Amino acid sequence: MKNPEFKSDCFLVVDFQSGNKQALVLLVQRWHKILCEKAFWILKDADLSKDVAQECWKIVILNINNLKEPNSFGGWISRIVYRKSLDVLINIKKSEKIKEEYICQQDGEMEDKDFTESLEKHLLKAIKALPINQQVVIRLFYLESYSLKEISKLLNLSTGTVKSRLFNARESLKQTLKNRTHEK
Repeated sequence: MKNPEFKSDCFLVVDFQSGNKQALVLLVQRWHKILCEKAFWILKDADLSKDVAQECWKIVILNINNLKEPNSFGGWISRIVYRKSLDVLINIKKSEKIKEEYICQQDGEMEDKDFTESLEKHLLKAIKALPINQQVVIRLFYLESYSLKEISKLLNLSTGTVKSRLFNARESLKQTLKNRTHEK
């Protein structure tokens, strides 16, 4: 025989819809632990499960007056907790994927940085291997940003000679870098 003071979920929902706020307190006392357990079954995290249960109660409070079949309260609130738990799970998976992509991107940038640093070292080594007259022209043109005319005045050479040395230095560097690429 049922406890005479026991009120069904259906009765409590109708009572709440009629304005008795205490009916919701009884529903929360009856269902909160169950909601946490259902959420935990999906999320496997006690804190997240409690958060999901709290979110479910917010939804219930906002929508319980629209519940047309009060005797379906148990199924209704169970669907809410399952959907909310799945939403949290999906968001966790998305954030893990974004984090993983970020880490991969950072790793890629590190590889690019390593490659760039390696290339710079190789290029500086290749420049040092050039004849001194080509090294001077390369350094003045690329590192010091002198114009061809300024370099010719500075070195007391014709502009044609400066162009020729710059051309020969570039060709030599291209070949050196091309050989390096084929070595890898």
